[in-house]
Amino acid sequence: MEHLSEVLKILDGALKSNQSMAANYAGLLADKLERDGSRREARMIRERLARVPGALSITQGGALVPLKNVHLPVDGDSRMHTVDLSRPNATEVNLLLPHALRNRLEDYLDGIRHHAKLVAAGVAIPHRLIMDGPPGTGKTQTARSIAGQLELPLLTVRCDTMISSLLGQTSRNLRRVFEYAQEFPCVLFLDELDAMATARGSERDVGELQRVVISLLQNIDALPVDTILVAATNHGQLLDYAIWRRFSYRLSMPLPDSQLRQILWKHFLGEYLPEIVDLDDIARRSEGLSGATIEQVCQDAKRTAVLKGETVVDETELFRRLGLTLALGQSKVVGSTEGEIRWLRAWYPKLFTHRVLAAAYGISQRQVRNAIEGEQHGYTGDKQSE
Repeated sequence: MEHLSEVLKILDGALKSNQSMAANYAGLLADKLERDGSRREARMIRERLARVPGALSITQGGALVPLKNVHLPVDGDSRMHTVDLSRPNATEVNLLLPHALRNRLEDYLDGIRHHAKLVAAGVAIPHRLIMDGPPGTGKTQTARSIAGQLELPLLTVRCDTMISSLLGQTSRNLRRVFEYAQEFPCVLFLDELDAMATARGSERDVGELQRVVISLLQNIDALPVDTILVAATNHGQLLDYAIWRRFSYRLSMPLPDSQLRQILWKHFLGEYLPEIVDLDDIARRSEGLSGATIEQVCQDAKRTAVLKGETVVDETELFRRLGLTLALGQSKVVGSTEGEIRWLRAWYPKLFTHRVLAAAYGISQRQVRNAIEGEQHGYTGDKQSE
């Protein structure tokens, strides 16, 4: 039966006396019927929903939108929201992933889009995806892209308010969030999952942490198979093994390889990309950087170009910002002009000649030479090994 998932959700809401849940999924059913060409049936559903006082607003541009009388779950102690609600637009989310990861993600989305067909064939699996990898590799963007492509709201759990100092409060917060996520079609996103799901039995383990992990496992197990659950962690090695087993799909998000770094530089620079820049060179020299860091370097270089009234970024300025970013990542102390000059010269001597450095910093080549040699009068410099 087509749209069986929505029918079952409406029935669940009615049996639980949960008006919002029934109304939301009825609205989603109306949307799907209209897209399938059954406009008369969709209109009949919406007419009945319009008679329900205090019901949710069903759709705005394809995504469900709670009205002001619908309250997000809050922490019982601080009274702060434990989730953030957003409505990503697929066209606004720039998701750049390796080809293999994109294919795996598309498999996950296809399973959601064709859930009824898979249920009828007896091969449906829970819509649960977990991502692990270093910071800045696109985990949050992937969650936003999933919500955008499915035209659903994104419900992001706030770990800072979810975890409470009161005994048992964190588990109650979890239960409220998972129950709330079932009231309307959405993508439930557990970011920084390791904050709540650290492996039991570790040296840092205490009774309350064990209870939180057990509560998380129980709430995940209680979810219907068609509830969309996405999780992300920067520290997969810290997660309890039982957590991994609850997720049908896993995406290991690595740092971008050389080919993807070229694509990232070209994408983030956009129309500000200078024709003379060697993408292969800058991709090679940015090895080890995340996509988020490359984006930040590009943004900084573009801002400099805008303030100077230039239409493209200056190649020297682009490499200068890249070099200084790498220095920070390697904990190099380059807090002075002389320190920056010394580092850039050691990092890329072929590009950062005395003349180029003098032009970049608005000083004479003699001053550049003195800075490199550490002989400038009064300079105590950055004591570092290069």
